Amino acid sequence: MKKIFLVFLLTLSQFAFTSNDQSTSYLEKIVLGSGCFWGAEKMFWDLDCVKVTGVGYAAGRTPNPTYEEVCSGLTAHSEIVFVTYEDASNLEELLQVFWEGHDPTQFMRQGGDVGTQYRSGIYFFDKAQEELALKTKEIYQAKLDANGFGEIVTEILPVSEEFYAEDYHQQYLAKNPNGYCGHGGCGVRFKD
Repeated sequence: MKKIFLVFLLTLSQFAFTSNDQSTSYLEKIVLGSGCFWGAEKMFWDLDCVKVTGVGYAAGRTPNPTYEEVCSGLTAHSEIVFVTYEDASNLEELLQVFWEGHDPTQFMRQGGDVGTQYRSGIYFFDKAQEELALKTKEIYQAKLDANGFGEIVTEILPVSEEFYAEDYHQQYLAKNPNGYCGHGGCGVRFKD
């Protein structure tokens, strides 16, 4: 039942809602990879603009991979978070949390988590998302440069196929509050 409800909520991001004042607002979705998806998902829970999150796999070559297959490194998938949010005006806030919440200079890893599934990635659905991802990357790179960090290795690609992870991974840290969360970023703020 939980999976059906989660899929229903995530599907809402595909539809528009019209209020009585004839203005239209849309739910938007972006796919972000920043290491282990348990901690990555938790980074977005307290943002008012976020309506629902889910975790899964993207940017790989095997359809419907399992967690075990992804961890083998043979599928080339990234562990990702689906973030469904209010509207396009909130994307910069989400990307700020994304950049600050992990170390985007680490290639195919985050801290002690090593492998293709732990790479940094922004997977966009439209040109506006791509442009803002590139713009915020440039801004954050300047901040990292000023603090002695290397080049950002985050891949910024259009979404091709994405797959939901198994039920036990969804909102994992809500169900296991003391579970593993390997996120902390590199201590560099996006904004001063």
